Order: sequence, then C-alpha cells, then structure tokens
Amino acid sequence: MAEHTSMLRDGFLLLGFALIFVLVFRRLGLGATLGYLVAGAVVGPQVLGLVGDAEQKLGIAELGITLLLFLVGLELNPARLWRMKRDILGLGLLQVVFCGLAVTAVIGMFTEFSWEAALALGLPLALSSTAQVLPMLQSSGRLRTPFGERAFAMLLFQDLSIIPLITIISAMSRNPADAGGPPGWLLALYTLGALAGLIAAGRFVIRPLFRLIGNLGEREMFVVAALFTVMASAAVMELLGLSTALGAFVAGVMLADSPYRHELEADVEPFRSILLGLFFLAVGMMLNLEAIAERPLFVAGMALALIAVKGAVIFGIGMAFGMAWRGAMALGLLLSQGGEFGFVLFAQAQSALLIAPDAASLFGAVVTLSMATTPFLMMATARFRREAESAPGEREGPQPDGANAVVVGFGRFGQSVTQMLLASNIPVTMVDTDIEMIDVAAGFGAKVYFGDGTRLDLLRQAGAGDAEMIFFCMDGDQVSSDFVEAVHEAFPRAALYVRAFDRRAVIALRDAPVNAVVREVMESAVKMARIALADAGLSAEAVARSEDMFRANDKERLKLQKEAGDIRVARDRIITTPQLSEG
Repeated sequence: MAEHTSMLRDGFLLLGFALIFVLVFRRLGLGATLGYLVAGAVVGPQVLGLVGDAEQKLGIAELGITLLLFLVGLELNPARLWRMKRDILGLGLLQVVFCGLAVTAVIGMFTEFSWEAALALGLPLALSSTAQVLPMLQSSGRLRTPFGERAFAMLLFQDLSIIPLITIISAMSRNPADAGGPPGWLLALYTLGALAGLIAAGRFVIRPLFRLIGNLGEREMFVVAALFTVMASAAVMELLGLSTALGAFVAGVMLADSPYRHELEADVEPFRSILLGLFFLAVGMMLNLEAIAERPLFVAGMALALIAVKGAVIFGIGMAFGMAWRGAMALGLLLSQGGEFGFVLFAQAQSALLIAPDAASLFGAVVTLSMATTPFLMMATARFRREAESAPGEREGPQPDGANAVVVGFGRFGQSVTQMLLASNIPVTMVDTDIEMIDVAAGFGAKVYFGDGTRLDLLRQAGAGDAEMIFFCMDGDQVSSDFVEAVHEAFPRAALYVRAFDRRAVIALRDAPVNAVVREVMESAVKMARIALADAGLSAEAVARSEDMFRANDKERLKLQKEAGDIRVARDRIITTPQLSEG
C-alpha cells in the first residue's frame, strides 16, 4: 500500500512540475524538452528532493525512445525516401560523420578523456534536436520549402544513425558484462536473422492482424495491436542481445507503406509523448548539478564550441551542395545544438564504462545549454532566413509527398472528388475506414490510408496541418457544426468542404466555418430530370428554364430555412403542381 501511494505521489509531483515548466518554457519559445529537463532537475534529489529513484523511472521511460524510433520508421515511406535520397544520404551522412569527428577532435584536444571516451561523447553531440527543430519549422510554415526539406533530411538521417552509433559504443564497451556477450560475427548474424524475421512477421502476421482489427472497427484493439507490435519487436531484439530501438525502428519501416500508417501514428503518439517526457524528467533528475556547478566555464565553453563547430561544418556542407550562403548559414545555426538522443547515447556510454557519471552530467548540461541558445540564434538570423527563402532557385512547386488536399471518405463521392483534384495535378491524401474499399483502391493503384477522419489527431498525422483543402466525403450525417469548428480551429489555413446527406444537414451547418456544403444527390437528381425532360420532347430552352426555376426556388427556400434553423419553414415554396408557362 505504501509503495502504491509512493508511485501515485511521485507521478503527481512529476507531472505537476512538468506541466508548469513545459508551459513556461513553451511560452518563452525554448521548447518542451528543456522544460522537462529543468523540471526533473528541480524536483530531483539535488534541489528539492521531492522524487527519487531516477534510475527506475529512466528504465520505464526508455520505452519513449523505443516508440520514437517506431514513429521515425513509419516516416520512411519508400517514395519519400527515394525523392529525398540525395539530401538524406548526402547532406545527412556527411553532417553526422564530419560533425561527429570534428567535435570528437575538440574534446580530445581540450580535455583529458581517452580517445574512446572522446568518441563516445563526440558522436552523440553530432545529433541535433528533432523535438526542437521540427516544431520551429512547422510553426514558421517552412517545413515544405526546399530549406525545410533539407533540414528534415538531415534530422531524419540523424534519427536513423542512432542505431549504428549505439552499435559503435557497444563495440568499444569496457563493461565485463558486455565483453561476455557473443562475438561480433555471431551478433551480426543475429541481427540479420532478426531483421529478416521481423520483416516476414510484418508481412504475414502484423498486416493481416491490422486488417482483421480494421474490419471489426474496434479502435481500442487497434491501439493494443500497435503497442504490441512495438513491444514485441523490441523484445525480440532484447532477447538476442541487440538494440531494442532497432527492433522498434524495423517495425515502423515494415508498416510505413501500409494503409494503417496514419492511424498507427495517431494512436502511438500520445504514449510516445508521455514516455519521452518522463525520459527527460528522469535525465534531469540524474544530472549531477554539483559537478556542473564546479565547472560552469567548461560547460559554457564546450556549448559554445559545439555550436561553432557544428554551425561551421553544416555551413560548409550546405555550400558544397549548392545552397546560397545565407541559406547554408541559417541551416548551420538551426542544427547547431545537441539533441535528445545525446542523453540516450551518454547513458549507453556510461553503462559501457566509457565515461563516468560526472562526465555524462557535464555533457548533458552542454546539450541542454546548446538547445537553449537555438531560439535566440534563430531570432538573430531572421533576416538571413527571409532572404534565403526568397533567393532565386530556392522555391519549388508542391511535392508529391506533401499533399495539398486531404479527402476523408473514399466511397463513390470521395473518389470523384479525388479524381478531379488529381486531374488538376493537386496531390491528395485519402483516408477511409472501409478495409474492403482500401483493398479495391490498391488494386487500381490508389493509396488510401486506414483511419477515422473525424479524429483531429489522425487528420494532423495525415498532413492536414500543411493542407490547403480538407474534404469530408463520408456517407450519412457524420459531420456536425461543432466538429467543423474544431477542425477549422486546428487547421485554420485549410479550406473546408463538406458532403451533406440532405437539407437538414445543410441547415445544421449554416453557421459552421465551411467554404461549401454540397448535398450528395442534388446534382445527380437535377441531371436525371434534365435527361428525362429532353427525352419527353421539351426544347433545350424549356429544360434550362425548368432547371433555373427549380434552383431559384430551392435556393430561396433553403435560405429561409437556414435563417430560421427549421426545415418546416417555407413549405409553401415547395413545387406541388405543374407550373404553366406564360404565353
């Protein structure tokens, strides 16, 4: 009972302090990661001493890193990878290698660390903060620009590189427990066998499982299946003595091109956010503030050296890849900080006995301080970044991966809307919950994602934040005025178009912020009547006159019904007797 009370008390204190500090740091433009780290340091044993046992909490929170790698894997759609291959394999690879070696050289020259320790510290410092940089690019509307695409490519390669970096640190381990493990060649065979097994399981077990759950329509089971996939993949790798993060990453990659990608992202994201926040809280609790206080000049100097070295190296790589100097400088400053994966790799290096706990704390503080400088560096370089965006040759048209429109509902109505948009070269992301329809669409070469398009989190994962148009084309009466208000508030730049079941639905949406509401059978009914009238021998002018009369009458009647909010209004305007033509 006492242990249960302690867990509740610790959870209450951790979440309470995290809430306060993250809100404050977000308000100051410093990012959530710094808020979690400072909250952990304040609530931990070295300041207020309200919560202890950081190691146990770190063990649980490392699941957040596992889920983060799963989401990174889900981002690796083959078409997107192929389009960005030059930036990912060129910019990304060169940045990690050259920044890692340059920072390692600085640590080796100005400290007394061994070369193994310097490498175990320098390579993690080559990684930037995805959690800090991506929100900055999204909020400024630059994620889909060439500048943003290059930054994203480098961040993506950095996220991928954590797997080989973990392997490098493990290979240098001085820990006898690690030394007693299998030889390297056997570990390589284990890795290849595990990867092949996970890929086969994804194709023949996991995808059919998600298909079955999708047909049942049980969202809770989808969440359970998503978490099971991540945990099972990580557990298999852990059983073989391999990286759990690698297992989760492979699980994400094998589902990246599946119709369930956006639903999986939306379901896993809340767990990832909470556990990753707990990870940073635990890291903050474990920071040795006394060691940092004893060497403040070292922390400040190393943070400045990190920013200068990474900024200069990335600037040089950007110039070599044909970027304008202003754009290359902005890219260098944007990615000059250390990142959240640094804490993961420092913990790995510490468990491998390559660095002492005090060193992990010192360089954790270096990462934290470097992250704190990024918002100020971006404000100081705002003029350069604006000029870089408008420079000749820096703008490109819409990319196939960045859809301009999201269509929710891929039935007969949604298919026609999608075909019209694609015929105008407008990229579209399509979402539906009908597994059979998704399979039929795949047979015709159309990519439809599984998911409930009435969920804001799923719409966000499907790209609604960057879309210019969102279409709700579902059957029935599923779109309410309150829902449309919520969508408009979440994605204010997108024009909203709604398919309405009947005039009751149109009246219900009379005050909603929609660009257009279309009754689903209105135009087809008018067309059938036109054909019938022509077949009955009426002239084209008479058919057009009948249509104009009907439309004008219907428009006026609907206007009165909207104003009153009552479908029974203007019943006298319903045409019930033949309208004799004059003359």
